[in-house]
Amino acid sequence: MPEDKQSAVSQPPQSDASAPSPLVTDLGTTTIAENVVVKLAGIAAREVPGVFSMGNAARRAFDTLTDHIPGSQSNVSGGVSVEKGEKQASIDLTIVVEQGTSIVDVAEAIRRNVIRAVEEGTGLQVAEVNIEVTDVHVPGDDDDQESGEGAAM
Repeated sequence: MPEDKQSAVSQPPQSDASAPSPLVTDLGTTTIAENVVVKLAGIAAREVPGVFSMGNAARRAFDTLTDHIPGSQSNVSGGVSVEKGEKQASIDLTIVVEQGTSIVDVAEAIRRNVIRAVEEGTGLQVAEVNIEVTDVHVPGDDDDQESGEGAAM
């Protein structure tokens, strides 16, 4: 029987789906578009030291090309996907970290920053922030690619 008490105590509290939302008031309802959450999360994640870039290899290659186009805007939504409900959002991020940084520390800092930015910016509750680390950026990798292209001329 002590095991039953132990398991009952260790269960996390359930969030109350009927809790009031700052987005629904007596004077009206505010609706937040999914792309707003995506942008806020992308900006917040990129602010964390140790994040080199975001997105998969194809997304990063596309962003590199568009960065060279005059007048183009940087894409802050690359590497971010969101599932949004009326009161909550779940966020998935794909990142590349800098060599020498602690992935655990970077992921923890990203979660804190993204949750703060999205909850303060939108009033939505962030249910989870999932982070996929797809690569480690090693300084000099970019230099090798550029020097290889220049040698071919």
